[in-house]
Amino acid sequence: MAEETNLEIEETGNSKKKIIVIIAAVLLVIVAAVVGYFLLSGSDTPAETLNDEAATAQQASSSTGSSAKIGSALYVAMPRPFVFNIPGSSRDRIVQIKVELLVRGEANEETAKKHIPLIESTLLSIFSMSTADELSTSVGKENLRFAALEKVQASLMDVEGSKVIERVLFTGFVMQ
Repeated sequence: MAEETNLEIEETGNSKKKIIVIIAAVLLVIVAAVVGYFLLSGSDTPAETLNDEAATAQQASSSTGSSAKIGSALYVAMPRPFVFNIPGSSRDRIVQIKVELLVRGEANEETAKKHIPLIESTLLSIFSMSTADELSTSVGKENLRFAALEKVQASLMDVEGSKVIERVLFTGFVMQ
């Protein structure tokens, strides 16, 4: 009879160990989920995020010489994609480019929106001067993007007295 009593006590101890292990595993999963949530969602407060953006913008404007004022990054989408023909080595190609403009601050956003026809005209003239051989490489696309930025900034400088646009971004690029 003493042996039977010992067996019952041991079984009770094992079930307590199992319960403790299960509770510990559940707590570990919960802690991991909470830590993962904070890491993935970004635990910066809005003030810290704005300070980081301002510091990044200041470094970018000082290193690139851009005269866009420091502020929140805003994107101005061109109302329609640019579709144009370009000569290729074997045949002419049709290119479609979707463009968005990076500006800093609401004042620059409004200025860019006001001058969309001027910006579209400038971009189309730059795009149509390229060739299919140039645009078939990533270097050629980057060169086109930089040339577009320079020409748009120059045309806005003539009209507004400031560059307004910080970057020209290609959000879609198709060549057939």
